[in-house]
Amino acid sequence: MTTVAEARSTLIFTYGTLKRGFSNHPLLEGLIATGDVAFIAYGVTAQALPLVCGPFRVPFLINKPAHGHRVTGEIYAVSAAALARIDELEGLSRGHYERLPIEIQIEEEKRSMEAYFAHRSYGEALWQRSGDQVYDCYSEKLATGYVKRHDRPKNLSFMDHVRVFIASS
Repeated sequence: MTTVAEARSTLIFTYGTLKRGFSNHPLLEGLIATGDVAFIAYGVTAQALPLVCGPFRVPFLINKPAHGHRVTGEIYAVSAAALARIDELEGLSRGHYERLPIEIQIEEEKRSMEAYFAHRSYGEALWQRSGDQVYDCYSEKLATGYVKRHDRPKNLSFMDHVRVFIASS
């Protein structure tokens, strides 16, 4: 059943650092406090998708259906203002991620929403670089070694770090 808040919002599936307990969740907490974000439910991708870790243990969902696992995460209803803030965090304008439609299973119901995927310009290469190391959940254990944005080396852009990571084996 769709709530009034959901009807005026975009539903976003979060699977990584935006989830509760992870480093980027304070952004959502601030937006929850202003009424721009509401937690809806936990869910799992309707299709198997690769969830991989890239440079700095940053999680990436790869738009490659029928590969990987069904990925667990959290669903939020977000206002247009909140969506703009999250898009900025996720680097949409810089080609870090892209926001795409996704089907999520919430208990017995499938719902359409959006999620942030590794940008198509490097997603396939990142998946290949990861080999068989794909996950069904970005957990605290998996996040061990995650480097926050402000602690990363400043001599290269994030995309440069992605390219170096992909080129390494």
